[in-house]
Amino acid sequence: MESIINWEKSEVIPVVAQDYETNEVLMLAYMNKEALELTLKTKFAHYFSRSKQRIWQKGETSGHNQKVKEILIDCDNDSIVLKVDQSGVACHTGTKSCFFKNLETKERVLEPEKDTSKIYSVIDTLYHTLLERKDASPDKSYTAKLFSKGENSILKKVSEESGEFCFAVKDNDEKEIIYEGADLIYHILVALAYKDISPDRIKQELKSRFGLSGIDEKASRES
Repeated sequence: MESIINWEKSEVIPVVAQDYETNEVLMLAYMNKEALELTLKTKFAHYFSRSKQRIWQKGETSGHNQKVKEILIDCDNDSIVLKVDQSGVACHTGTKSCFFKNLETKERVLEPEKDTSKIYSVIDTLYHTLLERKDASPDKSYTAKLFSKGENSILKKVSEESGEFCFAVKDNDEKEIIYEGADLIYHILVALAYKDISPDRIKQELKSRFGLSGIDEKASRES
C-alpha cells in the first residue's frame, strides 16, 4: 500500500479510525511513512503526533490500543481509513469516540465511559484539560479567562509565579515551595496550551540532554 502513496506531496496523511464492527468513527489522526510502516508490520495502529512531533502507538500509555483489521485508502491515495478493534475507549478523555462535542452548542453528546486519572500522568491530564478550557466561557473558568486576555496576561502570570517560587525557595519554606511550584507549572502549561505545544515535547528535549553536560548542551544551542 505504501508504494502508492505520494509522500513527496505530503509528509503526513490523515487517518480515520473506525470500529470494524459498527463503523463508528472513533478518531482522526495522522501518519507519516514510518508510522504507516509500523502499523503494517505490527498490525497495531501507530500515528504521527503533530503536537508531540513524534510517532506514537495508540494506547502506549493507556493500554487502549487499536488492533488493525483492515486498511482502506481513498481514490486520491492520500488518506486512510483504519478498521480497528478498539481496546477500551478511543479518546484520552475517557469517551468512546473523540467526536463527542456539538460544534454549535459546544455541549457533549457522549459522556466519558472511563476515569482516565489513573491512566495518564497529571501533567498530560492537566494539559488536555487546559486545551478544553479554550472553548469555555471566561465567566465560568479562570483558565478560559486567562486565554481570553491573551498572551501578555498569560506571560505576566508566568513571570509573577516564577517570582513567588523564587521567594519561597529563598525563604526555605518547604510548604510554600511546593505550593508555588505547582502554581508555576500550572501557568507554564497554560502558556504551552496557548501555543498548542504539548508538554511531551519538553520531555523529549529533556531526554535528549541525558549524557550531555550543561556546558556542551549550551554550546550546541549557540553554534
